[in-house]
Amino acid sequence: MEMPKLTPAEFIATTNQILEADLSGVLIEGEVASFKVNQGKWVFFDLKDEEASVNCFMPVWELRLPLEDGMKVIVKAVPKLTKWGKFSVTVKAVRPVGAGSLKKAYEMLKKKLMKEGLFAPEKKRKLPENIGKLGIISSTQAAGYADFLKILNARWGGMKVTVAHTQVQGLEAPDQIIRALNYFNEHGEVEVIAILRGGGSADDLSAFNDEKLVRAIAGSKIPIITGIGHEVDESLADLAADQRASTPSNAAELLTRDRKAEQRELQEKIRRIRKKIEEEILRVESESVRKVKEISRRVLEPKIMLARKQNQEKVEQVSRGILMRYLEPMSQKVQESVQKVKEKLGEELKKQEENLRYKIKILEAMNPEKVLRQGYAILSGKISPGEKVKITTFEKEIKAEIKEIYERKNDLK
Repeated sequence: MEMPKLTPAEFIATTNQILEADLSGVLIEGEVASFKVNQGKWVFFDLKDEEASVNCFMPVWELRLPLEDGMKVIVKAVPKLTKWGKFSVTVKAVRPVGAGSLKKAYEMLKKKLMKEGLFAPEKKRKLPENIGKLGIISSTQAAGYADFLKILNARWGGMKVTVAHTQVQGLEAPDQIIRALNYFNEHGEVEVIAILRGGGSADDLSAFNDEKLVRAIAGSKIPIITGIGHEVDESLADLAADQRASTPSNAAELLTRDRKAEQRELQEKIRRIRKKIEEEILRVESESVRKVKEISRRVLEPKIMLARKQNQEKVEQVSRGILMRYLEPMSQKVQESVQKVKEKLGEELKKQEENLRYKIKILEAMNPEKVLRQGYAILSGKISPGEKVKITTFEKEIKAEIKEIYERKNDLK
């Protein structure tokens, strides 16, 4: 078979077609060397190991973390033969690997963004109270997401939750999270956005140190809370958010009120009100008795003594007259005063009890049992083909086996 004759241009075009068909996207891990930025537009560097080196090229606007010689990175790239016959790879994404490179990239980008004022405290917004609509960005298969929902439902529930499922680690994660942020900001249907990711290694959490993602968080029109990793973990996404939670579970605690604590507080308030009412009634009654005794001492005793001197027989008559004249009207006024105090305190107690009943109704409305009564169900268990799961309705618990799982079609992918 005769070999085809090709011009240099045809050879390069054919080679690139073969490379694109067989290696449309490849991951290469190595050490950065000869890093430089040309004309503020193009990034050039070599990716090398102990035996070989590959020329790398990318537009500067796609470089989303600082690089320098000696850093170990992994790149997602497309191989290409240039029109000058030189082989290189066009880099689509890059991230550091290894503790030293991760820390170096983190510190360099943190210094840059702090200098711009991106993390300034005065830019932080206070999260609204009594949130009605919450947007969540997380992997719905992650343990951190499950912990968040568990704490959320155990506290003062009732908020409407919209979830954007994304990857939370790897090269694709930052862009997916950015698309979810843009979706929530464009539609404006939530009051707060929570970005969640459970614990992991520094490499697992490196997606949250992506410059483009950090800037998207800082520029969000909707307040953002992050619950990423463990308490000791700190990402640039945490620094850019309006509020940082130590874990996904802590984020749920910061976003909701403690139902049991508020119940205890209401009960204690009612107890104090009742005690105050009882003390006020006793005080009024005691004061009334004291006044009656004082009247008897100042008015009755001198007149009785005088009557005794004049005529013993007139003592009872004088006493009755004085009692009718002074004690009965005074006793009636005292009773009226006591009655008014009781009525006023009774009205206050009634208001407090009505308020308590109203709040108890709210608590009952948020009861998960009531949601089940309305026809909803709770699915629990590991969501994977072949796994057994439990479906809980109001009257039944159903065990089922997952046969197939399909990705849900939405605008976020």
